[in-house]
Amino acid sequence: MIQIAVIGYGTVGSGVVEVIGKNTQEINKKAAEEVYVKYILDLRDFPGDPYEDRVVHDIDILLNDPEIKIICETMGGIRPAYDFTKQALSRGISVCTSNKELVASHGPELLRIAREHNCNYLFEASVGGGIPIIRPLNYSLTAEKIDSIVGILNGTTNFILSKMETDGADFGTVLKEAQEKGYAERNPEADVEGYDACRKIAILSSLMTGKNVRFEDIYTEGITGITAADFKYAAAMGMTIKLLAIGTMVPDADPVSKEGEKLYACVAPFMIDQNHPLYFVHDVFNAVYVHGNMLGDSMYYGRGAGKLPTASAVVADVVDCARHIGKTIMCFWDSENMEVAPMDDRVGRFFVRVAAAEAGQVKSLFGSVTEVEAMEDSEFAFICGPLSEAEFATKVEAFTQPVKRIRLA
Repeated sequence: MIQIAVIGYGTVGSGVVEVIGKNTQEINKKAAEEVYVKYILDLRDFPGDPYEDRVVHDIDILLNDPEIKIICETMGGIRPAYDFTKQALSRGISVCTSNKELVASHGPELLRIAREHNCNYLFEASVGGGIPIIRPLNYSLTAEKIDSIVGILNGTTNFILSKMETDGADFGTVLKEAQEKGYAERNPEADVEGYDACRKIAILSSLMTGKNVRFEDIYTEGITGITAADFKYAAAMGMTIKLLAIGTMVPDADPVSKEGEKLYACVAPFMIDQNHPLYFVHDVFNAVYVHGNMLGDSMYYGRGAGKLPTASAVVADVVDCARHIGKTIMCFWDSENMEVAPMDDRVGRFFVRVAAAEAGQVKSLFGSVTEVEAMEDSEFAFICGPLSEAEFATKVEAFTQPVKRIRLA
């Protein structure tokens, strides 16, 4: 029997217990042993809950029980999750987590501690909820040189953008609906400002490069500035707008060496057309688009959040740990920091809206552009580029009235 503990009996933690309870036969068969939840650690009591007799309030009960081989950390946040995880791994107890904040901030350190103590730190559920993406990167695509990962990694923002597109509604109206449906938190900042997706692409980019990509180094822009008018323009061009998280390797443009690669990483709204594989990812669904040098393109799609999809991914890691008691599953993520290229160096195309009164400057500033029929008489809209972010920023300084831009993927 493999006895486990769950830390944090909230949405995901209760889901883990539910998944193990409902799929006992399948899980035990695949783990080759019976998996049993012995403890549930939480500050609260749960009178009437089917598992109330397993609830404890002291982390030392779990850590000092020699029968506990695996802990599911589903409490979220950095502390005390970081301290609990370090203590468990240092005792040779494997930890499976859905905690993207902790993985993005301390992944290399926790993986190192796990290796030193012949146990595992697994985090499939930290990116994409129930979508299998960490395991494919670590196992299935090991023969590949992965050079690009592009994803829709936040279900809340994808729901909001999808509803804005279909309903012609503004951001505030749809955000309120998302909160009423439980898709957005009361304080939605982490989602709508792109911070959640930033941590997830930092994790994926780290696995792609094998080095530590700091989320603090990734340019991040949310969706709060997207309007119903932007979607009208996008529709007129046969496009849509998605919050994309991007990590891509490009040849180093060093004029001397002309060798090596550098990483571009960002989170921002992009306009994409119907030829883009992420165009048809709607509602709360997530998708991750991966390019390898031998395989080419592959895509992973599904529910990126939610109680049971996320819990299913945590339990899949539990099964993996159960199969490898006393052995470490390799994960190539070193502590050496990967340099992220400045966003100013990124070269791309831009959809731009300026005041109609300033249309005369466009040609002199940008040269030949593709004009887009204006949705409002007061505006002039066009597509320009390719040019660098720095070049674009310099050019728009010449306009005296506000400029709206959305990048094109």
